[in-house]
Amino acid sequence: MPSRHRRRLTLLAPLAATALIGTALTVAGPSPTVQAAVPATIPLTFKNNSGRADQVYVYNLGTELSTGRQGWADANGTFHPWPVGGSVPVPAPDASIAGPANGQSMTIRLPKFSGRIYFSYGRKLVFKLATGGLVQPAVQNPSDPNRDILFNWSEYTLNDSGLWLNSTQVDMVSAPYAVGLKRPDGSVVTTGRLKPGGYHGFFNALRGQPGGWARLVQTRADGTVLRALAPGHGIEAGALPANVMNDYIDRVWTKYATSTLTVTPFAHQPSVKYHGRVSGNVMNFTNSAGTVVTSFQKPDSDSVFGCYKLLDAPNDQVRGPISRTLCAGYNRSTLLTNPQQPDTSSAGFYQDTVTNHYARKIHAQMADGKAYGFAFDDVGAHESLVHDGDPRQAYVTLDPFD
Repeated sequence: MPSRHRRRLTLLAPLAATALIGTALTVAGPSPTVQAAVPATIPLTFKNNSGRADQVYVYNLGTELSTGRQGWADANGTFHPWPVGGSVPVPAPDASIAGPANGQSMTIRLPKFSGRIYFSYGRKLVFKLATGGLVQPAVQNPSDPNRDILFNWSEYTLNDSGLWLNSTQVDMVSAPYAVGLKRPDGSVVTTGRLKPGGYHGFFNALRGQPGGWARLVQTRADGTVLRALAPGHGIEAGALPANVMNDYIDRVWTKYATSTLTVTPFAHQPSVKYHGRVSGNVMNFTNSAGTVVTSFQKPDSDSVFGCYKLLDAPNDQVRGPISRTLCAGYNRSTLLTNPQQPDTSSAGFYQDTVTNHYARKIHAQMADGKAYGFAFDDVGAHESLVHDGDPRQAYVTLDPFD
């Protein structure tokens, strides 16, 4: 599942909560048959089709699900817990795995983790350990030691119920890659791949979007494009105006002061509905009995982009599902055109002039139209995710920068 909490975190300590992929992890537990089918590790083939000559470094970082310990896995899938960090972060052990050269591939083993597979070009990433866990790159901070490194990551969970593996643009769009898996029948499914020309197409489109969106693009001093920050990070870095979504939010607030927004958060439970009306600075949601079950203050742009703060989504059965539906509606700008949410048809997404243009443009450049442009892009199954309950092989493929 996409994260039920915001993924924009600086510590890897909460990774088990923030990188769980696929709603299946909310079920009570796997059946004995499925449990027996998933081995302790599965192979992941890492292929380099980037066209770049840089040395690639690969990292497999996360939480060991059997113990809850945080650490890293080597190429054989062996778990290594992180040592204790410090109040002043200290260097972490070198967890890098030398990746394949351009045109080559290698196979490592994935253990039962909730984690991230980082990869970097030309330089190793800098990781440090604080008292709360591993400090992740936070490149919206100009002083972050990874600011000038070209890197990206995938997220996955492998457990007794199978594998969930996704590409992600929740934090940034950077080095292109695709993810995939092999099913028991030998078929391979992939996602996350850009269209031919999609890499340059995305950055050119973002640069051409007025209103500060061009400033999300980060480059090195030599002109190398490193990434485009997600809009929440752009607000944090001062690149994007903090009020960029306010006009749309204001119009939503006005509309639902005199009409009702109906949220049906579970596709498999169409009878579960919540009804939202604005009163003053609060949108109250009632159940079928008319009882107020949760309330939201008027969100700001950062809350919308991050699906957190005033749109917090706890992992419960009421507020969280309503919040993730609202988050998707705000980012896709469907709340004014459809009072029945979620709106799951992409034909109506991003049509307002005030919208998440970053998410709009990355979806437009994906070969299958799927991406994780924001944390709850899985509402309506528009996320770049592959899953199988009995995976035989996983894949990460570094794609050309075209």
